[in-house]
Parts: sequence; C-alpha cells; structure tokens
Amino acid sequence: SDNKIMAVDAKVTIDDNALYRHPDIAALRDVSEEDPTEVEAGEFDLNYVKLDGNVGCMVNGAGLAMATMDIIKLSGGSPANFLDVGGTADARRVEQAFRIILKDPHVKAILVNIFGGIVRCDRVAQGIVDAYNNIGEIGVPIIVRLQGTNAVEAKEIIDKSGLKVLSAIQLDEAAQRVKEVLA
Repeated sequence: SDNKIMAVDAKVTIDDNALYRHPDIAALRDVSEEDPTEVEAGEFDLNYVKLDGNVGCMVNGAGLAMATMDIIKLSGGSPANFLDVGGTADARRVEQAFRIILKDPHVKAILVNIFGGIVRCDRVAQGIVDAYNNIGEIGVPIIVRLQGTNAVEAKEIIDKSGLKVLSAIQLDEAAQRVKEVLA
C-alpha cells in the first residue's frame, strides 16, 4: 500500500425516463437482470413494482398509489403491487394493467383508484369495461373508485355494464368493499 485511495468498483443509476435521450446507455441495459413482469409493464408505459400482498392496485400517480396501498392495509389486505397507469388510462393500457396484475397468483382482488384530473373518468370507466370484455372472465373481484372529471358518468358506466365490478365513490367506501371481498 502506497497510501493512495483507489476506486475498485462503481455503480451508476440511470433514470429510466431519461433513457430515450441516451441510446448509448440504453444499449447497455440488461433486461435479464430485471423482473420480467416489470419489463413487460414498461413496454406499455406502465410503472409496475411487485409486492407480496393479495390486493392488486391500479392507480394513476405515485401519491395516489401510496394512499391506495395504505387504505388496503387498513382494510385488512396487503398490496400485491404498485401499478401506475399514468395520465392516459385508455382501454389498451387498462387491459394490459389488468393482465399484468392477474399474472400474480396471490391476487385475490383488484382495486382500481383513478383521479380524473387530466384524464376523464368516463373514458377510464369505458376502458375498464372494454378491457374486462376483452380479457373475459377475470376471476377476482374488482373494486373501482373514479374521482374527478365526469366521475358520476363513470360510476354509471360501471354500474350499468353488467360486469362483476363494484364501484365506490369515496376511498373509505372502496376500502370497505375490499374488506368485504377478502372476508
């Protein structure tokens, strides 16, 4: 030792949202090192993180995701994932989100909690109905809470769809429905 400091290893973390600006760095990505379901979700611009619980979560926005996971815990469930559909919760993205959540055999219910600020709730509701019809029998209860622009119309679309989907207006009502379906 000659009393010099030497770096023998390094770790670099890259923001996935910035990769499009750095194709040279993106080319170095090794998806075999990543969770395959998370990679698949990323292909549809869905932000997905698997957790160990029994209630699938589909939300728009990280803050709402955290509140949703908290309310699931308070209702006696445990979040099975963090899945953020972002600001464009159209039928295609909602369908892919359902398919990704349903890959987890531990999921016993799905809570969809969307705030319609940019995205209209009636469009999300129609996306949920279309996605459900495209997938076929989903096999687990789905609780949907849509708040914001056109929320009343959205609840009407869900309620009149004839599908096995429970709608809720308030977050505590959604939590109660989660508790009921898990009982």
